[in-house]
Amino acid sequence: METGIVKLTPELMAFIGGGGVDALAPFSREIYLLEIIVAGTTYCAQMPEIEPLLLTGTVLKMIRQPKNEHDELAIGIYYNGVRVGWVPMEHNEVISRLMDAGKAFFCRIDSTYRKGKWVKICALIFMVE
Repeated sequence: METGIVKLTPELMAFIGGGGVDALAPFSREIYLLEIIVAGTTYCAQMPEIEPLLLTGTVLKMIRQPKNEHDELAIGIYYNGVRVGWVPMEHNEVISRLMDAGKAFFCRIDSTYRKGKWVKICALIFMVE
């Protein structure tokens, strides 16, 4: 009886390559959208501890915050579970609506520098397709 399930044999694994079953994941690509200055970094209490870890190329997670009292389209930007700031309001409307529709986004740090108490994080926003 044909089940449609293919057994993983050594030959098939050699064909797939070193990625194993993970190599069968759907193709995805990163689509660069825009560059932002992360808003609200001065409100991050953990910034003094994590600032040295915010290196160029570091990936930051973006999480929708629809219950934010100041902006219903808010998108938080996180490093290892710590919110370092927000997508600026002037850039968040389209991205938040796409996130609400199930699209995935992330930031990658382009540069950082300190100006007084303010840590300026320049980040590139990407959509995953």
